[in-house]
Amino acid sequence: MAALEDLPRPGKAPTITAEARAWLVSLACDKAKDHGYPHEIWTTRLLARHARDHCRAAGHGSLSRLAQGTLCKILDRQAIKAHKIRYYLERRDPDFEEKMAEVLCVYREVALLREAGGDKPEIAILSCDEKPGMQALGTTAPDLAPVPGKHQGFARDHEYVRHGTLSLLAGIDLVSGKVHALVADRHRSREFIALLERIDAAYPCSTAIKLILDNHSAHISKETKAWLAEQPEGRFEFVFTPKHGSWLNLIEGFFSKMARSLLRHMRVASKQELKDRIMAYLDDINRDPVVHKWTYQLDAQKAA
Repeated sequence: MAALEDLPRPGKAPTITAEARAWLVSLACDKAKDHGYPHEIWTTRLLARHARDHCRAAGHGSLSRLAQGTLCKILDRQAIKAHKIRYYLERRDPDFEEKMAEVLCVYREVALLREAGGDKPEIAILSCDEKPGMQALGTTAPDLAPVPGKHQGFARDHEYVRHGTLSLLAGIDLVSGKVHALVADRHRSREFIALLERIDAAYPCSTAIKLILDNHSAHISKETKAWLAEQPEGRFEFVFTPKHGSWLNLIEGFFSKMARSLLRHMRVASKQELKDRIMAYLDDINRDPVVHKWTYQLDAQKAA
């Protein structure tokens, strides 16, 4: 049976030279707009056409009949996907590492307070932020309930009515898990100060309150600084996350869970109903508070 098998053969010699492949890859690493096209980046069809049109002038005539599929194979070998964009975040804070370390040291302080049983009324640590633009959307037709054996879930008309938006301003006590919050039409300095007043009223006068915040303008405005100046010395301390480092703020995870579990499919008849249901949700959380914990360690962040 071995005699019926083909002998090893070299196959057809490649018609596209190594130099032509390198030129093609270099083209893929440019933007389409840099070559006079209205497109921002290449599509594989556009890149293949450009290569066919300009290959002879570049001295790579072997690409004159380049097919789109062949182009994709060449780029795949170099792990190039010229038709895609992957986003990243540039660090624009020169003190990013120092500020991050300061925030993580606060989380370590929270862990020590928990280990001590949380029985230290002289200090409270909260994670604070705003969640703006929560839409009050209403239905244009009644929702249809699931029907066993026929419709697995609720059915809803695609159209909706906009009643406006609301902003949630909240702070989570990182030791007890209690949420202090208010819902307002906007999230200016006056609304932030109103939140601070609620937090101030929730703790004994002798308690030092430490807040982890991002760099929102309301947190550093003249109005906010003037209000803080009127408070007893040592009552409030702000710890700011680095610029573009709001992911270090634990409350972001709370907002994310709230968006998925509460706001995602909510339909209301008015902004007031949206406000009432959000506050009812927060009241339900405060009946059995969940303690939010930071899991990434300071030493690991330094190593990264």
